[in-house]
Amino acid sequence: MKASEINIKWKALQEKIAQDFDSEIPDLKVILFLIGVQELGKGPGKFSKRQKEELMHIATCRLLSEMGFYELEGLDQDGWPHWKLIKPIPSYASMEQEMLLKGLAIEYFADIYE
Repeated sequence: MKASEINIKWKALQEKIAQDFDSEIPDLKVILFLIGVQELGKGPGKFSKRQKEELMHIATCRLLSEMGFYELEGLDQDGWPHWKLIKPIPSYASMEQEMLLKGLAIEYFADIYE
């Protein structure tokens, strides 16, 4: 996807999530958190700051697994997924990294919202 297409679809995704959750327009961190909660598979709940960071990490690994960077290793004793880096992630500029994650998040939600 081109950057302009990502920006258009990203805006639509943000608006749809805001509408569905009756909330403000979510930023990338919020959307990563939602993906992490979905991947954890335990439904909504109270999470500590550390757990929220871990959920965003889970989401990032899940999204980057679509490009072959990570592979799901399995679940720990508490049911939290653990990912293994299987090939080095290229150095991306901050904006490139953000656009990459937005594009992957759009694809993640495609089945739900299209």
